[in-house]
Amino acid sequence: MDEQARAILQRIIRKIPNKKLQTTLRAWDHLSSEQLESLDYAQPKWLFLENLISRCEENRVSLKDVTKLEMVYYIDNPNQGTWHAYQLFQAEDDAVSVNFTQFREQLKAHLEDVVRHVSVRTKKLEDDAVWIRIAWGDNFSKPNHLKPTYVVHYLQTSYVFVLNLMYKHKPFLYQALLLSTRHVSIKEAQLSSRSLTAIRDLLMRQYQQVFPTNQERTLKERNAPPSHPNIEKEHAEWAERRHQMACEAFGDGVLPKLETAVYKLETRYRGNINSTLNDKDELFRGVVRFSSSNLLESFRHCVSAGMAEGPVTPLLSSITQKGRNSFVITDKVPGAASQTPAHKA
Repeated sequence: MDEQARAILQRIIRKIPNKKLQTTLRAWDHLSSEQLESLDYAQPKWLFLENLISRCEENRVSLKDVTKLEMVYYIDNPNQGTWHAYQLFQAEDDAVSVNFTQFREQLKAHLEDVVRHVSVRTKKLEDDAVWIRIAWGDNFSKPNHLKPTYVVHYLQTSYVFVLNLMYKHKPFLYQALLLSTRHVSIKEAQLSSRSLTAIRDLLMRQYQQVFPTNQERTLKERNAPPSHPNIEKEHAEWAERRHQMACEAFGDGVLPKLETAVYKLETRYRGNINSTLNDKDELFRGVVRFSSSNLLESFRHCVSAGMAEGPVTPLLSSITQKGRNSFVITDKVPGAASQTPAHKA
């Protein structure tokens, strides 16, 4: 094993809890059953690593093999950084017929054409998610496997999720994705989170939505449990309306676990007190940032509990309805929207 392979292996093993080491290494499938059984998973990590490296060297495990172990770990533990969502637009006629083999080969071929030194590894999961690991190099240096980019794309959808992508590599990845998926353009979805599952569920609407209704029955009545004499059956009408309103805005049941929402304000000062500020052309800028371990759940609870007045402002309900958590709020001018996408470097 070379130094880079050893460094990657050490970094991965240090992250994996001891109780999950054997399962992860078995899924890697580069050690025999006898070698797996011979390892002591209760050992301190430094000693365990010495024994593991020894067995890897016996099997002539290569750098390519070690990157496969890293993919196994990231697939099982995707919340290793901030994921950013992208959306593909203007699908070509044959976009729906692209299969995994075509996607993989064309993506890799294009990246290898435009980047002299690049390493691309792909894996398709049972849910049609294609995981891609890209180690970038350039014309003068070999791929840096210590800082790879991870990409997740669900075939036959317009969504792509990216982790650890440097600005200088964006054009190469964008073009490769467009060619391999048969689309014309790609844009940032203004949605990011440490939880890949959260932004995927939000964009692909894989959570329980509640739609506005004019029917008399409330949400609780539609989902009422079997009647029981010891269970109080009725809530106050005002509490029911708030709960209905909260679920219509943010969803029902388990919600995607977003941690943040950012609103950037770009407006001009208004008021009669300070004429100096009124006369200035510069924009007044500010940032409002909401943070929570589960932001959507927190918003829903605030509305349901009466801590926030209804109806829910579109600035908050747009998180679920538009699938975004980054907004820019500007002055209303004729022919222009009051909310524009936030621009990121």
